[in-house]
Amino acid sequence: MEQQQATSPRPDRTSADGFADVGEVIDVEQAEAALVEHYSRLVRLAYLVLPPGSGRGRRVLTAHAVVQRALPRQRTATRDAGLPAQRAGDDTAADPGYAFLRQRVLKAALATGRTWWRRAPLLPQVWGLRLFPRSGGADELALDQALSALSGPGRAAFVLRDLEGLTADGTARALEAAGVADAQEALDEAEEAAVPAGSRDRSLLESVEFDPCALQARPTDLIRRRQHARAALAAGAAVVVCGALLGLPGEGWGPDGAAAPPYAQNAAAEAALDPGELTAASADAWQGAARQDFSAWPARGGRTGDKALLRRALAVWARPGAGVQVSATPGTPAGPAAGPPQLLFAGVVDHSVVVLFHDGLRVVRYAEAADGEGREAGRGAALDFARTDGAEAASAGALVVGRTEGNVRYLTAPWVNSVRLVDLLAPEAAGQKLGVDASGVSDPVPSPRPDRSCTTWPALRMGGRLLTDLGELAPARLTYGSPRKPGEATSPQARTAWARGGCALAAVRGQGVRSVNSWEFARQPLPGGAGSAAWVCTRAETWRGAGSRTLAQFQAPAPNGRPYARGTVAASVEGGTACGPRAPRALAGVLWKATGGQWWLLAAGSEKVTSVTATGGVQGRAAGHLMAVQTQAGAQARLTGRTADGGKVEALR
Repeated sequence: MEQQQATSPRPDRTSADGFADVGEVIDVEQAEAALVEHYSRLVRLAYLVLPPGSGRGRRVLTAHAVVQRALPRQRTATRDAGLPAQRAGDDTAADPGYAFLRQRVLKAALATGRTWWRRAPLLPQVWGLRLFPRSGGADELALDQALSALSGPGRAAFVLRDLEGLTADGTARALEAAGVADAQEALDEAEEAAVPAGSRDRSLLESVEFDPCALQARPTDLIRRRQHARAALAAGAAVVVCGALLGLPGEGWGPDGAAAPPYAQNAAAEAALDPGELTAASADAWQGAARQDFSAWPARGGRTGDKALLRRALAVWARPGAGVQVSATPGTPAGPAAGPPQLLFAGVVDHSVVVLFHDGLRVVRYAEAADGEGREAGRGAALDFARTDGAEAASAGALVVGRTEGNVRYLTAPWVNSVRLVDLLAPEAAGQKLGVDASGVSDPVPSPRPDRSCTTWPALRMGGRLLTDLGELAPARLTYGSPRKPGEATSPQARTAWARGGCALAAVRGQGVRSVNSWEFARQPLPGGAGSAAWVCTRAETWRGAGSRTLAQFQAPAPNGRPYARGTVAASVEGGTACGPRAPRALAGVLWKATGGQWWLLAAGSEKVTSVTATGGVQGRAAGHLMAVQTQAGAQARLTGRTADGGKVEALR
């Protein structure tokens, strides 16, 4: 094919008012490259300018035809064509071929609107299928109706200014070059259009509702086609492959915040993205609720009416972009909501704007910088997921609403009227009253810092319930007692057990823990009259069911001056049923060195263990649930217990 030339401005030859110098010539192949690169954007422009009365399917085909016919066939002068450049910062502004093609598309679309029936598209054609863009939400529908009420020049002015980013003067010049008699009237009409929020910052105009390249296909009249036997079932669908079908031209956050581009949509997904569809419990719903859980929490915070914030949060939840920090507790799905979630909180917490949702299965926390830092680059948002299904009043007392500089703030349940900050390792201290504001947000609380020293472990006492932060959205509830009937950790014995075993909680941080129960399953007199030791089983249950962890601790008599000295972890088991409600049994052993230097194998089982046997490096057998056998340092033994009915109890290892 012989190389041809067409005229187009170069970006470095634009005048002060945003218009290119005229009379230059560009290569037709350059224009063809621009058409391929910006095809989806040009088709979107044509689709928006074309009259809506012909139906969406015909409008799609016409838009494609208009753009495909925009490529010049021969040398063409641009003198007096009026080719405005985009505002600085638009990546297409540096492409002279794009500006040239856009003007031709605009002119053809306006001309097609004036003479619709005589300028029906010759191509592309589709037989047997109806093609139309995917449906958007309520805002997109409102915008489409508003544009339909405008004249062709009015729609063109709206699209050039608010989608293409031209100045008012540049829009007027482009309209005049396209044959519009009164460009100022078109500008005024576009300015006065009653459009929904977000329409004038590209967000809605760039949605999938107005993308003729992201199409849905439906059959035509199947019965009629069958009656015309031998007619082509479907000759083919001329679906044009568009580059970056759903990409946003530009880097900044729109109403969807740091969300990735939209994907295939349906009614439920659309409802889940609509702030107006969010559910919220009334302020006193918890008082009459059959079950006091997260579903009974009212929506609190100073930003619950901020629709733009809620839209961003929902959109990021549905499709977090590459710049969003996403975390989820083990076993928690991080996908979008199946329908409209419940709003729990929206407000400013320290230096972040935080939104908390609940969808029946999970609590979701969205956070962005309060000063907007990172928005322009599509960064700065965080999304956290935590599973909370099956919660009840005891496990739905608080949620983590913010973390900063080693501190954590909680959003407390509406039924909580007393919160105290206590130290697990100092059970005799009364703790201090914790302030809670009108929205239910607590004063900052130090987060536990597990390390070798472990000199303190902050916890919350809400009434009689004891909660602690294990690095997740939902704090873990701490209990004490029999696995089948654990109670609140309020007794002196319970406080002592947690004071001596609280540092072991570091082993279950970040595991999706719902509750941790401490159970003293045996107390054993030590050889040589050295006092008695407590055997404590600590079991962490998770929200997901699987992934429990069990620790057996040997708590020897506390040395002088250290009444709450840390116990020794004798065994650690992941999974299983030991020390849990299904199998409230335990057996563990430890090597212990007496004051005189003699080593002993000590073993203890729970009450239902009637005998204990040691094999391997240490041989021994004892009736009852306690055993003490002399041995050597480093000896290894296998312990087995038996119950009254002959059942076997394996030792925790």
